[in-house]
Formats: sequence, structure tokens, C-alpha cells
Amino acid sequence: MTMGVEDLAGILHYLIPLPVVLPLFTAGVKLALGIRRPRLQQWLSVISLALVLVIGLVLMLGVHEFGPLAVQVGGWEAPIGITLVADRLSALLVTVSAAITLAVLVYSIGQGMVGKAEVAPLSVYQPTYLILVAGVSNAFLAGDLFNLYVGFEILLTASYVLLTLGGTQSRMRAGATYVVVSLVSSVLFLIAIALVFGATGTVNMAHLGERLPELSTDLRATLQIVLLFAFGIKAAVFPLAAWLPDSYPTAPAPVTAVFAGLLTKVGVYAIIRTQTLLFPGEQLNGLLMCVALATMIMGILGAVAQTDIKRLLSFTLISHIGYMIFGVALGSDQGMAGAVFYIAHHITVQTTLFLVTGLIERRGGSTSLDHLGGLGRIAPVLAVLFFIPAMSLGGIPPLSGFLGKIGLIQAGVAAGTPLAYTLVGTSVLTSLLTLYVIARVWNYAFWRRPSEGMVAEPGTVLEDVEADDTSTAALGPGEAVGPSSRLRDTTTAATTVVTSVVLPKSMVGATVALVAFSVALTVFAGPLIEYSYDAAVELQARTLYIEAVLGGDR
Repeated sequence: MTMGVEDLAGILHYLIPLPVVLPLFTAGVKLALGIRRPRLQQWLSVISLALVLVIGLVLMLGVHEFGPLAVQVGGWEAPIGITLVADRLSALLVTVSAAITLAVLVYSIGQGMVGKAEVAPLSVYQPTYLILVAGVSNAFLAGDLFNLYVGFEILLTASYVLLTLGGTQSRMRAGATYVVVSLVSSVLFLIAIALVFGATGTVNMAHLGERLPELSTDLRATLQIVLLFAFGIKAAVFPLAAWLPDSYPTAPAPVTAVFAGLLTKVGVYAIIRTQTLLFPGEQLNGLLMCVALATMIMGILGAVAQTDIKRLLSFTLISHIGYMIFGVALGSDQGMAGAVFYIAHHITVQTTLFLVTGLIERRGGSTSLDHLGGLGRIAPVLAVLFFIPAMSLGGIPPLSGFLGKIGLIQAGVAAGTPLAYTLVGTSVLTSLLTLYVIARVWNYAFWRRPSEGMVAEPGTVLEDVEADDTSTAALGPGEAVGPSSRLRDTTTAATTVVTSVVLPKSMVGATVALVAFSVALTVFAGPLIEYSYDAAVELQARTLYIEAVLGGDR
């Protein structure tokens, strides 16, 4: 008996919850095992995220063929029950996030972030990491505002733990800032949900897509502004991004990488849903364009002023969020397609660069440009691993960063408004300044000849721990105790790293895989751009999404 189209689509429905359920189930198993069977636990984590990646790819193919798919958790029909929805955008982001988190997990295993009970117990790091992945997937697949809120809280709660691993003063201070800012955004989001429910009687996003247009213009604008403000904090748009450069660089390299690559994009994703499904039209597009403009400029100017690679990349992260908001604010299919493509590109490239920065620290002993030099000669593989994603971030053709920026610039020119033209010019300027700061990192860290004693010798134990915090409990995962180094850098996070000529294979292998993935985004840019355009059309039309959730013809 052959399987029909409806049967295949029905099977795909059962796959939608798995990107949330699998990491949570694996985290529960690992919590039950505690510190026993560390090798088995590592394989369980890797297999779990590999399965999520495969499921994401299947969902991408399925929604491209059948359109949006929805599942009603517990059998409660929408709009009453919890709805999970996979469309082109959410399936793409689940897939990319699964690839990124899998690579970062392998990298962290190589760094020794797990399996060392005296500093970062296996029973703490990996379950927390898997819970973070589940929260991200839940946010991308959520079909109602409250479930989206739950997804945010799951990933934020896990991120609090990951950010403060090691318990040093710098990490606790950064964690406190991060917690306060996150709580403010969460409270605002919760208030927005209450206001929306009070005005419409529902929090189901498909149902809201039908009911919100019935409200008065002023009330809709108020609800939209409150939601955008809450999501803007999470996305780190200007002027709501001051917390990020002081929070992310303090964490260990793998944690910083996954934070920089994914967490802000969850906020951008929520803004896209708000602007397309809930509040279609051009009511606040001008405001969003101004936000995009300020985010690009302030972020890249902050990057220009930095001498530490982690902080520099944190500021470039902020500036490039502006590109995504630019595409959303244009309100056109072409602009939205550019934003979708750029999100996939930036998740990959930004994560890769932070992982490479971890390798730089392990080989050169610092992430400060004042203490680096000659890495191109003594570590040529590391130079290549940095060069490719860095050039992509800078927008050098024919890499994916160039293609994403060209798509957004073309959409801005097609819009033809003075504000759009201003953003086009700002986009070009931001890209040039990004290339400048990347070139400065290359020249200082890789190209210039180091002076005597500038770069740590292999085997040097580097410490950066506050004077009043010298206990082993203050060290982060995989960090060792040793004598204070002359290369102490008080501008960066409190970390302890042993430099090495031969870097751990899994760390290098995970980074190579992400570099290859970023190159694949260029090689297969044609199909991905076409997919992004189809996703943009689907987002703007809304009808298929609403019908998938509520049923019937609308």
C-alpha cells in the first residue's frame, strides 16, 4: 500500500514537538545519571542534538512541500490549547540552531567543559545546555504568545546558569546585569500578553491575526509598541543593547558563541512574527527603520573602539542586528527575504568567530590585540579558520555575508523612500567599518611580527582572576589553577587557560565544521535565497499559517 500525501503530512506533524522534547528528555536522563558514565553522557548529548538537526532538515523539506504544519499539544484544539507550528521560517531556524548547538557542544567537550566534577560537574553543564536548546526550539515553534514566553523563560533560565559558570566576580557581575535586563524584558512581555488577552480574549497568534485588526488603531499601536519594546531588549537593538558587550564576553568561549549566535536571533524572530502575523502593514515601519539605523551605527562605532576580540565581536553583533531589523522594517517580500537569509548567515558566522576566538586564546594566551601577534605564522590553520568567517562578516564577495547585504540593499533601493536610501548608505558604511575592524584583528593578531614575550609560550598557564577571588571554585569549566601570568588582561573575562601548540581535535573539528557550514551557505546560496523568499511571501501572506492552525479557508 502506497503512502499518500496526507499520510506523509500527518507523519510530519508528529515530528514538530521533537526538537523540544528530545533535548529535555536527554537532559532528564543526564540529571538522573549524575556524574556517572561521562563518556556515555557525552554521546547521549551529541546524538540528541544530531537527531534534532535531522528532524529540522526533514521539517524544512516538509513545510516547503506541504506548507505550514501545526500540532495541538494534548489534543486541545486551537485557539484554546498549546499549539506548535512549523513553517518555512521556524523550520529553517530550528535546523540552523541545531547545527550550531551541536558544533558548540562538540567544541565544549574538547575544551574540557564537561567531565571535571571539581569545577564544572557533568551533571550541571550539559543538562543546562540541552535545556537551553529546548527553550530556543520551543520559541521558534511556539504558536501562541504565552508558549513563546515559556520558551524565552526556559532558555533564559538556562543561560543564567551557563553565563555564571565558575562563579568569578566578573561573571557574577555580568550575570547580575544579564538577569536584571532579562527580567525586565520578561515582565514587559508578560504585561503585553495580559494586555493582548484583555483586548482580544486570546493569545493564539493565528487567532490574534484575525482579531487584532478589529481593534482601534491607537490600541493596536499601543500593543505593538509594548511587544516590540520587550522583544527589542532580547534582540539587543539600540538603545536597548548596552547590557550585551559587558555580559557575553565574560563567559567561556563555547557559551559566548552560542549566546552570540542564537539568543539575540530569538528576539529578532519574535519581532518578525509581531510585524507579519500580528500587526501587518506599515504602521511602525518608520520607527523600526530608525532603530535599525541607530543599531548599525552605534554598534559598529563601539566595535571600532575595542582592543579585545570578544568585546569587538560583541559590538559587531549589535551592529549586524540592525541589518535584520532593516529587512523587517522595509515591509516588502524582498526585504523580509533578505532578513531571513541574513539571520541564517549571521547565526553561523558569529558563532564560528567566537569559537575561533576561543582557539586564539588557547594558542596565543589572550584575546587582547595588545598581547597577540604572529599567529598567521605559528598557527596557519587557525588563521584560515578566522579568515573565512571574518571575510563573510565583512561582506566580501562571493561569501554569504555579501549576498545577504546585497539582497537587503536591493530591497532598500526598491523601496525608494528617503529613509530607505539613508539605511542603504548606512548599511554600506557599516559593512566597510566591519571590514576595517576585522582587518585590524587580522593585522594585529595574525600578521604583525610579535615583540619578545608578547605571545605566551606553549604550556603557559594564564590566569585572570580577581585578587579577592582566588579559590578553585571561582574558575570556570575546564579551567585550571596555576600561577598568575604576566599576560594578565584585566579587560576580559576571568578565565584560566593553558596555552598549547596542538589544539584539541574536537575543538578544531567543530570549528572546521562550522566554517564549512558557512561556506555551504555560499555554495548553496541560490536554493537558500529562493527558500528565504518563499518564507518571506508566506510570512507576509499569513493565510497559510492561520489556516494550518485554525483550519478551514480564510
